[in-house]
Amino acid sequence: MTARDLSGWTARPRPSGDSLAGRWVRLERLDPSRHGDSLFEASIAPGAEERFRYLPDPPPDRATFDAWAEKMAASADPLCYAVIDPATGRAEGRQTLMRIDAANGVIEIGNILWGPKIARTRMATEALYLLAKHAFDDLGYRRFEWKCNALNAPSRRAAERFGFAFEGIFRQHMVVKGESRDTAWYAMTDGDWPRIRAGFERWLDPANFDPEGRQRSPLGELIATA
Repeated sequence: MTARDLSGWTARPRPSGDSLAGRWVRLERLDPSRHGDSLFEASIAPGAEERFRYLPDPPPDRATFDAWAEKMAASADPLCYAVIDPATGRAEGRQTLMRIDAANGVIEIGNILWGPKIARTRMATEALYLLAKHAFDDLGYRRFEWKCNALNAPSRRAAERFGFAFEGIFRQHMVVKGESRDTAWYAMTDGDWPRIRAGFERWLDPANFDPEGRQRSPLGELIATA
């Protein structure tokens, strides 16, 4: 692979937290006064133990959630977005841009929690797509990362479905909930992005879904053939 000339490289802008709208979902910077009630409900809905299994904290009570939401709303890194269902205006999940390295153009999506009303739906897929598109197309970043506990098989399958390339295991990378965590490392680059973006756009097109909302072609296939 020929090395790229980066002699003119400059640091990238940091994400501002402005709202990002797609066809199926909208991302808004977390605001506890607007999003707190519905996001708390999505967080503790049935299945919460499994959703929080690999997150740093257990399913919260309301006081713990409110303290977390206020802290996240004030943070620039991680920068937390509420995932909004435009049909209802309710926050049904959250995700962040984090470990923001503007000097080198590297950024990570993390702290993902998609509640049961959006998990494994077009809304969750588009929520990921909107942040990747923002990072690459709007801000000009070179690398978009996804990391998870190496034991978290659903997260690893999701990373691969979304087009991230597996780059290895960082052994004993973190201590989480009193346990040693090996971290699976995934990323896509700006060189990968045009093909991945084309696959996402084909998948998200309404023509890719039948009248019951079932996909006609899977995302991985559309990325691979883009």
